[in-house]
Amino acid sequence: MSNAPVHHCPALFLSACSSGQGKTTLVAALARHHRRQGRRVRVFKIGPDFLDPMIHARASGAEVEPLDLWMVGETACKAKLHAAAGASDLILVEGAMGLFDGTPSGADLAECFGLPVAALIDARGMGQTFGALALGLASYRPGLRFAGAAANQVASARHAEMIAAGMPATVPFLGALPRLAEAALPSRHLGLVQAAEIADLERRLDAAAERIADSALARLPEPVAFHAPAAVERPPRLLAGRRIAVARDAAFSFLYADNLRLLETLGAEVVFFSPLVDAGVEADAVYLPGGYPELHLDRLAANRAMHRALRAHVEAGRPLYAECGGMLYLLERLVDKDGHAAGLAALLPGEGRMQQRLAGLGMQALGGLRGHSFHHSTMQGAPAPAAFGTRQRDGAEGEPFYRHGPIRASYLHLYFPSSPREAAALFLPDAGGAAGVMAP
Repeated sequence: MSNAPVHHCPALFLSACSSGQGKTTLVAALARHHRRQGRRVRVFKIGPDFLDPMIHARASGAEVEPLDLWMVGETACKAKLHAAAGASDLILVEGAMGLFDGTPSGADLAECFGLPVAALIDARGMGQTFGALALGLASYRPGLRFAGAAANQVASARHAEMIAAGMPATVPFLGALPRLAEAALPSRHLGLVQAAEIADLERRLDAAAERIADSALARLPEPVAFHAPAAVERPPRLLAGRRIAVARDAAFSFLYADNLRLLETLGAEVVFFSPLVDAGVEADAVYLPGGYPELHLDRLAANRAMHRALRAHVEAGRPLYAECGGMLYLLERLVDKDGHAAGLAALLPGEGRMQQRLAGLGMQALGGLRGHSFHHSTMQGAPAPAAFGTRQRDGAEGEPFYRHGPIRASYLHLYFPSSPREAAALFLPDAGGAAGVMAP
């Protein structure tokens, strides 16, 4: 057992009855509000997500990490919360979809760690019925600590009165929140626009913080006891002495900080490069994460020097691991939603095409590695897959995993700490891995 002390820290889990209720804006507003009060705020996001955490990091001034009982694991989630509680004045956790959606759900995580749950409900077109929804959320799972419900998108003082009048005495009402048009966060096909692309994000965050400052929801919640997990064995330094170049720019930004930390823990030197602007890259292995290559198609196509550098890297037999958008960049051609096409690195045969609708979604495993799929593109003419992911929800065959010379590629966004040895194998030549998929 760990001898680490129990840390007590105010904490709140923000959820809703569905997606699109305004959770991200509200969590960002709360984080900014408490930060403006001089508090050290840590925000976590349930499930796989790259975009919402960018907003929360700006709002809170601190790194935002994922929590998920399946992908991250209960022990790692426990360690993250314990560490944050020891160095923070407030912990905020944003849920995904509805409170009870998914297996495991946000409610599962909240109950596991004793987090009080505040439900956000979009109250547009609703009066006293709001209370019935709030009561249903509060009573659906008796073991859940339910802090109350807040009404979002409230149109007027009269509207707020109607909502309050229908609230049952057993469910705390956390306030009527106005429509925050001036603080709305823009979105595109994969979710919110990246924080760095929103020129007036600071103004929006401050405006949202000011509008919710007087609500009961903005009060500092009660402390929660966070216990340390049992000590976990440190993984061997399988990447010692190896330099891994990671693409990171406006086109490739879907990176878990936990992945980069693990590579360093495994002994690697992590450096960064930009396929948009750099002329070359020198490393023992290359990591091309996901992002928005389709939004930067012409610039990526025009940087032929980078194409040549990556080709030289691959021809030298050095590993290149690419996921989702990074994999699309390796194809011969990519076609955006408007039908505009451009030639790219041409290191993988095939063509990618952006679709109007979601083409892949859900948690999947690749051997012992866990991760997720979320993409709006399809591929034609790709090589035969070396293996397939396994869908978490039903065990069925998932995304194909490609092995083309030293290139390993998939639509999957993998969470490296879920299997450190297999993560290391992605960046090692002639290495074994789950079901041999990393091996030649």
